[in-house]
Amino acid sequence: MTIENQVRAFAGIFILVSLLLAHYQSQNWLWFTAFVGVNLLQSSITKFCPLEIILKKVQHK
Repeated sequence: MTIENQVRAFAGIFILVSLLLAHYQSQNWLWFTAFVGVNLLQSSITKFCPLEIILKKVQHK
């Protein structure tokens, strides 16, 4: 699995989990969903993704 696919998988999991938490716990979890969305948008514009950096470091160990 490529790093790009891993980033997309993480984003998808985070969004789905935060939506479940918003539904069953508190709607404040929707802020986390928004944070993930903003990170994806900024990453597409700037080509800078903190998760990608972390995953690269983890894979090289």
